[in-house]
Amino acid sequence: MAEIKRPIVQFKKLSPDAILPVRGSLQAAGLDLFSNEENVIPARGRCAIQTGLTMILPDGCYGRVASRSGLSLKEGIEVGAGVIDPDYRGPIIVILYNHTDHDYQVKKGAKIAQLICTPFISADVVEFTTSPISGSATTERGEKGFGSTGF
Repeated sequence: MAEIKRPIVQFKKLSPDAILPVRGSLQAAGLDLFSNEENVIPARGRCAIQTGLTMILPDGCYGRVASRSGLSLKEGIEVGAGVIDPDYRGPIIVILYNHTDHDYQVKKGAKIAQLICTPFISADVVEFTTSPISGSATTERGEKGFGSTGF
């Protein structure tokens, strides 16, 4: 199998015992993020968890912090507000929501989320009134919203 050439995400430890992200398998989309603290997420509550890291993303990418499927299924713990802009240089903090009726203990060194380096288009904003910049203002769907194309 040919070696996969990947862009580089640079990480810096803000704490000496922080754990650098790891890829669970060769083709895993996400890098596992680890807790750098002990904390409790209250039942039906949320908590900001420190990773002890900061990073520099490749040009044209943002960091998408996503839930870990096992933690979501088995423990009811999911990520909230998971966008890290490419120009952000502060600490990586993961917001975790507890969707259960019991408190959840986050252990230091536990896998808490995954970071996906995601390409994006940085579009400019232009207001239109009667004629859009490109394409047609009238579409088959129009203003029909939630559930209008079926369930």
